[in-house]
Amino acid sequence: MWRARRAAEACKVCQSLVNARYAVRGPLPLLRLHLISRSLHHLRPLPARPRRPHLPVSCQPFSSLSHLPLRRWKLSPAKPGYQPRRHFWPARLAARLLRLRYLLLGSAVGGGYTAKKTFDQWKDMVPDLSDYKWIVPDFVWQLDEYIDFGHTLVSEVVGASDPLLLLGTSGETAFRATDASESDRQFKKGLLGELIILQQQIREHEEEARRAAGRYNAGYSQQKRQVSDKEKVEQLQEELLRTQLKYQRILERLEKENKELRKLVLQKDDKGIHHRHLKKSLIDMYSEVLDVLSDYDASYNTQDHLPRVVVVGDQSAGKTSVLEMIAQARIFPRGSGEMMTRSPVKVTLSEGPHHVALFKDSSREFDLTKEEDLAALRREIELRMRKNVKEGCTVSPETISLNVRGPGLQRMVLVDLPGVINTVTSGMAPDTKETIFSISKAYMQNPNAIILCIQDGSVDAERSIVTDLVSQMDPHGRRTIFVLTKVDLAEKNVASPSRIQQIIEGKLFPMKALGYFAVVTGKGNSSESIEAIRDYEEEFFQNSKLLKTSMLKAHQVTTRNLSLAVSDCFWKMVRESVEQQADSFKATRFNLETEWKNNFPRLRELDRNELFEKAKNEILDEVISLSQVTPKHWEEILQQMLWERVSTHVIENIYLPAAQTMNSGTFNTTVDIKLKQWTDKQLPAKAVEVAWETLQEEFSRFMTEPKGKEHDDIFDKLKQAVKEESVKRHKWNDFAEDSLRVIQHNALEDRSITDKQQWDAAIFFMEEALRGRLRDTEAVLENMVGPDWKKRWMNWMGRTQEQSIHNETKNELEKMLKCNEEHPAYLASDEITTVRKNLESRGVEVDPCLIKDTWHQVYRRHFLKTALSHCNLCRRGFYYYQRHFVDSELECNDVVLFWRIQRMLSITANTLRQQLTNTEVRRLEKNVKEVLEDFAEDSEMKVKLLTGKRVQLAEDLKKVREIQEKLDAFIDALHQEK
Repeated sequence: MWRARRAAEACKVCQSLVNARYAVRGPLPLLRLHLISRSLHHLRPLPARPRRPHLPVSCQPFSSLSHLPLRRWKLSPAKPGYQPRRHFWPARLAARLLRLRYLLLGSAVGGGYTAKKTFDQWKDMVPDLSDYKWIVPDFVWQLDEYIDFGHTLVSEVVGASDPLLLLGTSGETAFRATDASESDRQFKKGLLGELIILQQQIREHEEEARRAAGRYNAGYSQQKRQVSDKEKVEQLQEELLRTQLKYQRILERLEKENKELRKLVLQKDDKGIHHRHLKKSLIDMYSEVLDVLSDYDASYNTQDHLPRVVVVGDQSAGKTSVLEMIAQARIFPRGSGEMMTRSPVKVTLSEGPHHVALFKDSSREFDLTKEEDLAALRREIELRMRKNVKEGCTVSPETISLNVRGPGLQRMVLVDLPGVINTVTSGMAPDTKETIFSISKAYMQNPNAIILCIQDGSVDAERSIVTDLVSQMDPHGRRTIFVLTKVDLAEKNVASPSRIQQIIEGKLFPMKALGYFAVVTGKGNSSESIEAIRDYEEEFFQNSKLLKTSMLKAHQVTTRNLSLAVSDCFWKMVRESVEQQADSFKATRFNLETEWKNNFPRLRELDRNELFEKAKNEILDEVISLSQVTPKHWEEILQQMLWERVSTHVIENIYLPAAQTMNSGTFNTTVDIKLKQWTDKQLPAKAVEVAWETLQEEFSRFMTEPKGKEHDDIFDKLKQAVKEESVKRHKWNDFAEDSLRVIQHNALEDRSITDKQQWDAAIFFMEEALRGRLRDTEAVLENMVGPDWKKRWMNWMGRTQEQSIHNETKNELEKMLKCNEEHPAYLASDEITTVRKNLESRGVEVDPCLIKDTWHQVYRRHFLKTALSHCNLCRRGFYYYQRHFVDSELECNDVVLFWRIQRMLSITANTLRQQLTNTEVRRLEKNVKEVLEDFAEDSEMKVKLLTGKRVQLAEDLKKVREIQEKLDAFIDALHQEK
């Protein structure tokens, strides 16, 4: 029974095999079945001469099973009436041919193993492109779910060593791939025993194949012994170099093709195939964290341990050129041997659809594919460097932040530092060398900073300074990458090429490094493009003896390999250290928040910018308050201040000289002339000056006036600075004086007093002016002659000798005035002599100048007392004034003069008030806004004006919170990318 079942299964297997291979439908004749199935399992009698039917295929059906070695089956006795037909000649023929097949199988197995090993070596040489998987659109990965390109390609190579694959043909391979059919499952189940036997036979004949291959290799080696070992090495090296260059070209071609794909993705074209919302890239987020840290801690404190790639090297060693090759653009200013990098430049490289560059504090984008934009960018960097350098210095620690985006750029953050120098030359500050060392050490002492040590290969290695500095900061070389530049010049100039090999292998310098690279940064021509430099570099290393003689390895050359290695090292360091730094900032934030709650529990945490905005609003409110001052208040203040400013000139230069005249006509003429001169030359400018001072005083009063409990003294310095700067910038309207001159001249020309009220007001104004002047004169006299007898007796005070002389002189002059009360204002020379002789007769020696000074004050007091008594007489003189003092001995022309002055003051105050409220207050408000805007943009000014523990604590708390939030967002994005 089991034989019958076995025969039935074999028939099904054979039939399914042929049907699957040749797409033949329906039952097949017995002769088309497998030899084993036909000879052993089919119990029906066969025709005497079976004919081979014609198949509707172009080739003869064939299967590897037709060549399988025969298995010795234990045949069951045949039934009666059945005569099995024995065909021994096919078995004998298969046995003879089987030996040749085993030899072929052994060679195929060995060749498959060698092919698999070669494929694994090539696979290790190809760089890992898994980081660029996000660039490929989503539909490609959807296609990959249905078509496994990678598995198919690998299975074609690796699967060549599979014994079952080598046993079959291409048709059988296709047959094995269709695992979904029912016949395939039956085939695997039915032929399991045959496959096990095949594997045993293959293992038996593998030894024979190896022995045959050994004999063949021995004969081949005897034929090749004529070739020298040197030629073998050269051939192998050339073959290896060609293979490496081949895969380098393949990699370049793939990168070039991917650039276009990246552009499509990053541009988010509406007609494109991928509509994914792109978030901010990882490197941009990380660069923002570093920018905030740079603002928070300008001195680069050691608590900032976030990774950076620090580019250090001797001056003119090629640091900037290496950085430009990594950025793929000539972005830095260049000079022939002179120092060009005067301050650190932080360059953030990221991917983007266009090759552009922009500064952190500017919105302008520089197109790096255009030469004019490149030149403008180099000029801007040079200007910023010179601006950062303070007077008397050569370099500056202030960092310039630059972002460079472009397709195919490796994502990283690099900091280009000033070149290390050995000697300070003329034109440099004396401390330039020490400053460069301190800046370099400040960046390199960060335990997570990657040090990119640049060494000039065209000069003697013993002249290097930077290697000693780097070995001090990183003695174990755990975060240092050594780069040897100008290798083309080194190969020409160095007598022993092995010296370059010693440098690259890290045996010449005492410093240690993670990796060693050799690069070429051009022929020394500043006008060379990046493409030309890259082509020259590849051509040089392709023909270089250093690479052909294995002094340099292929992965240690070209800036492309360098940028890949630096980027990998940078991101590895970031992933290892960023979470630890985030935890440290969380602790710092907790400490700052606790300190704020303990010191300022009822105040909001306003940083410097927020405090400035609050002060700005208060100042603008106070400026607006100027427009709410009543016109009456303005006019009273203006009139009072103007009279205080011009009263001395009116009394001393106009009233007193006119009062010395003999009649009213001469008085009025003198007054008119002096008023005209005063109006034309001094009065308008003096009025404008008084108005401007009044505006300043009112503005200052509003600014400094305490606001009660709401007053915050932290704004006092800022308000004072705004007031001073606004006043300095404000300039009164130039046409104001011309209009004032006309108005004042017309006011002073009017002599008509219309009513008694105006007359009385003029007399009151005159009396007040004269009384005030009299009090001032008496104070001067008292200071001149000393205290009187009452004060001396009450306060136990005495007179000095000079005061006693003035007192004697005053008494003598008062006697003279009593004798002649209408004495003129000046003493005659004989009168001075008389007074001096009278004093000398009493033993008092006086000087004529002392007599004149004393007389001036004595006569002024006498004149003012006389004028005040005259005012009392003129109170009833309005009637005579209306009659023009006809037939009257009373003349009150001085009252008319003071009325004219009073009316001029009133009209001038009204005019100035109109100018203030209509024009000048608005202009002052505009100036205040401009000053506040300028202060808002000037961070140094804000730091200077808003100071104190409260401000600094709030500022630190804000920065730490911002840093922590950005770090958390960056860490989340980093985890998502993983």
